[in-house]
Order: sequence, then structure tokens, then C-alpha cells
Amino acid sequence: MTSNKQPPLLNRTLLVFMASMILANISGRMYGPLFPLYLQSLGATVGQVGLFFTLSMITPLALQIFGGWFSDSLGRLQAIAIGSIGGLAGNILFVLAPSWEWLLLAVLIESISSAFVGPSYQAFIAEQSTEETRGRVFGITESLFVVVGIVGPPLGGYLSQRFGFKWMFIVAAALYGAATVIRLFMAAHAQRAESAARPAPTFGGFKTNLGAMAALIAAGGVVTWILLSDGVRDIAWGLSEQLEPIYMQSVGGLTNLQIGWLVSLAAVANMIFAAAGGWLADKKGERAGIVGGFLLLAAGLVIFLNTRAFAGFVAAWILFGVSRALISPAYSALISKAIPEKLRGVAYGLFSTSVGVVSLPAPYIGGQLWERIGPQAPFYATLAAVLVIQPFLWVKLKLRKAENNV
Repeated sequence: MTSNKQPPLLNRTLLVFMASMILANISGRMYGPLFPLYLQSLGATVGQVGLFFTLSMITPLALQIFGGWFSDSLGRLQAIAIGSIGGLAGNILFVLAPSWEWLLLAVLIESISSAFVGPSYQAFIAEQSTEETRGRVFGITESLFVVVGIVGPPLGGYLSQRFGFKWMFIVAAALYGAATVIRLFMAAHAQRAESAARPAPTFGGFKTNLGAMAALIAAGGVVTWILLSDGVRDIAWGLSEQLEPIYMQSVGGLTNLQIGWLVSLAAVANMIFAAAGGWLADKKGERAGIVGGFLLLAAGLVIFLNTRAFAGFVAAWILFGVSRALISPAYSALISKAIPEKLRGVAYGLFSTSVGVVSLPAPYIGGQLWERIGPQAPFYATLAAVLVIQPFLWVKLKLRKAENNV
């Protein structure tokens, strides 16, 4: 008798993988929203905060393409394990850094993790799903991943406000250490399970993969517009993202804990709607989720800029969370369908590097807009960029059958 029972959308390997990602990123989200405030507590000005985050992008930009190539060559889990070792070293240095200048060194070392983990994360999830279920799998994993935004920011806000920033970084390093142990075990198990040894990465193979990606980008299809739209999005958000906590504290009068709760609230909204975002991508096409999400992001920015009340910031951050729930699964599914499996690591690394190079000055420019024009200027610049790109996203981000490389 044949069983009609469908396999679960998330298998055991993917669940353990997501557990390690959640632990590592609770660590990052503990201090991420408060990092600009910590820099100020160490004597950095708003302009120096913008410069700090611009300089902090150097390591991931330099290594992301190589991280993606290693992911394609050595395996997703092996690349993640390599990145986790660098991430753990950086987390330990956060505890020891005596000044904001030394903190920059810690961030550069810690960002090795994003250079290797980032290109592998979405590629690994894509390989654990089918084309028909990919949007939903990305939606569910996004929903699970959102736990980091629910737990991390309030925990970081509480620890920093009650015990100081140093204790917050100690707890964060401990959580990241636990995630690193899980990742090392998963990488070792995956290597033992492979039936044949992988060929050693070669420079010739690297050039071949880059050439194949360059051809896809130059073709003028969906891959081209994914890269262009992602670049505009990163530039727009880079102008203001790192200044949000400073704005909410200096203009809105919010405390560290309130800021943490707002970020957590956005994560709850993301978690609730992420599965719906994945369903929308599977059933109505990826561009519907992307464009709808950006419109909600614009609405959230309008509220953010026109409120001084905590309730107003709550409404804005809920819209930020729902917008991410629509955008993220759709983008991930679109990229995974447009890029052949053997190139996905390089693709994610190349997208991040290319976009990052273009958006590199954005935090610094945002800091200068704040100091020269006013605190709202970087956020209005972000809003304008988000609105301008909408028609192009709707027209260009439609995947044709000829472009489906799955």
C-alpha cells in the first residue's frame, strides 16, 4: 500500500542547522541594535559612527566571493565552520576592546563569519528544498530565524542597561561559542557522509565560476536586476540603518530597553508573516512579495519620521517587520531559481561584494547628512530611494522559464 504522506518541509539536518544559526545570531542581535550607542559611550561622534560602519565592511567585501567559492568547492557546512571560528575570535575581542578604535579591529575579525556563512546559508537551505516548495521553505526558515530578533535585542538591552555593555558582550560570546561547536560537528559529519572526496579548490575553478556568473549578470535578465535592485536597497538602507538607535534615543527619547523591544516587536511581526511571504512567492510570483514589502517599508519610514511617541515607533517597527517577511523569502527564492546550484555560493558572495562596494560609503554619507542637514535627512534619503525603485522591481523581477536554472 503506497503512502501519500508528504515529507516535511524542514528535514532534521535543516532543523539542526537552523538551531546553530539561531544561537549565533541571537548573539549578534543582542548587541547589533545598540552598537552605535556603545561606540558613542566610548567617545565616538555621530560622524565617526558612520565612518566606523563604512570601514567595518572591508573584511566581508574582501572575502565574500572567496567564501562563496569555498562553499561551492568544499561544501556549505565546511565553509560555515571556517567562518564560525573567525566569528568566535571577534566576539571574544569585543569583550577585550578598550576603545572604539580597537573595537573596529574586533569587528573586522568577527566579520570573517559573515563572509563565509552568508553565501552558504541561503544556498544550503535551497539545496534542502524542491523548486515547488522553495518559497515556503525560505518562509518557514525565515520565521524560525526571526527568534533571534525577538530574543536578542531585549536581552541585549536588559544586560547593557542593568550590568553594562561588557557583560552583554560576554553573554553574546558564550552563545556564539555554543553555535560554533554545533557547526563544527555538522561539518565533520557531512564530510564523513560524502561518498567521494571533493577535489581541492583551484584558481582555475574560481575563474570559471566567476566567468559563468559574469555572463549571467551581463545577460540583462532577472539576475542583472536582482543585483541592481539589491544595490539600491543596500545603499538606501545603509544611509540610515546604523543611525536608527541614535535617532530614537536623541530625538524620540527612548531607552536602550525600549529600543530593544522595538526591534523585537519587528521580529515578531516578521515571524508571524514570513510563512505567508513564502506562500505569496510560490503562488503569486516573487516580485509580488518584493514590491509589496518595499511599499510597507516606505509606509513604516513615513510613520518613523513623523512620530515622537513610543506608540508611533511601535507602528513603524511592526511595518518594518512585515515588510521583511514579504521581501526576504521572495528574494531568496528568486535568486535560488535564477542561479545554477553549482554557482550559488559564488553568486551570493558576488552579490554581497558587488552591492557592498557600491554601498560602502553609505553609512559615512548618512552620518554627514545628519550632521550637516539634520537628524531626519538620512531617513528621507532612504525613503526616496525605496519609492523610486518600485516600478523597476515590478517590471524587471519576473522570472521567465528560460531563466529558471534549477
